[in-house]
This record gives sequence, C-alpha cells and structure tokens, in this order.
Amino acid sequence: VLIIIPVLMPLVREMGYNLTWFCTLVAVTLQTAWLSPPVALSAYFLKGVVPGWKLQDIYAGMMQFMGLQMLGMLILLFFPSLATWLPIVLRQ
Repeated sequence: VLIIIPVLMPLVREMGYNLTWFCTLVAVTLQTAWLSPPVALSAYFLKGVVPGWKLQDIYAGMMQFMGLQMLGMLILLFFPSLATWLPIVLRQ
C-alpha cells in the first residue's frame, strides 16, 4: 500500500476520478484482505485468543463477513457518490 498508492495517485487524478472515492475504495479493499484466506491475519489473531478452535472453523465463520465486504466494495465501486456525499455536504 505504501508503495502502490503513491504510484497510482497521479494516474487516478489524471483519469479524473475522485480521490476521496478512490481512497475509500482502497480502505474497503484492505479490510476485505484482512479477512480473506490464506493470509487472513484476523483469523490468526482469533486463533491465538481461542486456541481450541480449528482454523477451518474460523475461516468458515468469516465467509459471511467476506461476502458483506465484497458486496460493500461492489456498491462503492458502482455508486461513488456514497463515498463523496458527506465530504461535499460538510464543505458547504
């Protein structure tokens, strides 16, 4: 993220996309990556808190939240005004 975002920002700006929308989309994508296997750092944290649970069960429980995250990402992708309306209202 620290490497790719500075590279992408001029490109995103040049293409005319809203930077608030783009950064919000990146944040939601990072949240989804936090939940997704095989990395799923949150699953390993939970495994450390409750060692008796199998990692497979933790992943199974996380899948419904992954689906919600993916849905939120798609909604944000197709309706960018959801990410930009509040900053616009607060500037007025």
